[in-house]
Amino acid sequence: MITERKQYQLFGNIIFEKVTIEVPFKIPNPVPNEACFLYMLEGQVDYKMQHQSISVPVNEAVLLKCGTYFSQMKGNTLSKKSQIVFVHFHPEILKKIYETDLPKIFQQPKLVDQTIDITQINNDFLIQKYIEGLLFYFDNPTLINEDLLVIKLKEIILLLCQTKNAPVIQQILSQLFSPTSYTFKQIIENSLYNPISSEELAQMTNLSLSSFKREFKKNYDDSPANYIRNKKLEKAAELLLISDERITNIAFDCGFNDLANFSTLFHEKYSQTPSNFRLNQLSK
Repeated sequence: MITERKQYQLFGNIIFEKVTIEVPFKIPNPVPNEACFLYMLEGQVDYKMQHQSISVPVNEAVLLKCGTYFSQMKGNTLSKKSQIVFVHFHPEILKKIYETDLPKIFQQPKLVDQTIDITQINNDFLIQKYIEGLLFYFDNPTLINEDLLVIKLKEIILLLCQTKNAPVIQQILSQLFSPTSYTFKQIIENSLYNPISSEELAQMTNLSLSSFKREFKKNYDDSPANYIRNKKLEKAAELLLISDERITNIAFDCGFNDLANFSTLFHEKYSQTPSNFRLNQLSK
């Protein structure tokens, strides 16, 4: 759960955030028309996306393009929380602060690779110093004003342009002005193992709940709740056989936040508990 959140808005949109989260914590991210820079102050975050997965430890960062993905927050042996700084890039705000002179980093490159969803930024000294400056302003909110927020937003963009993976960053940021369209099935498949409701999925697909259920039935010949529950349980059964991960962690990875509920549903489907299922299958 999120235990603390500090935010600064610019022109009505959240630009900078500092978030403290009790871990483990898994949250789906909708399909916004934005990109997001994330810097880990404490803990670890694992991102799973359509084309790749990536882990971000302390003092490292990632840049993600707008799209369908979910993240899983993890702690470490010394701490049960994650602390993250976010910087959000909204195309309408970028156009406003740069007027007609957008930096090259936002211009679409000649060769566009649609499979690039995320890039990791490792231990960059200037990025670390930038984050230290942001933390000062999170601790001193009375110093914040609109002009300063514009300067800090432009500063991180300039620093990203100077990192060694600037070409990949350009691939991601250019998508802000030609965002990827996601099909109904892509959104569903990328959200299968998230703790997400039908109402949230309907919102992600830009449909009313009733229209979403009709479209789901047409594509999958099943109800959203039944299909997604079965997919989660099938994935859990697979993981029970191929890994020695704790059952609690497997349940969490498959989108079940309540172990008791997971065990009940698993027993209903497979007529045995998860632990007995693992033992019986492995003994064959």
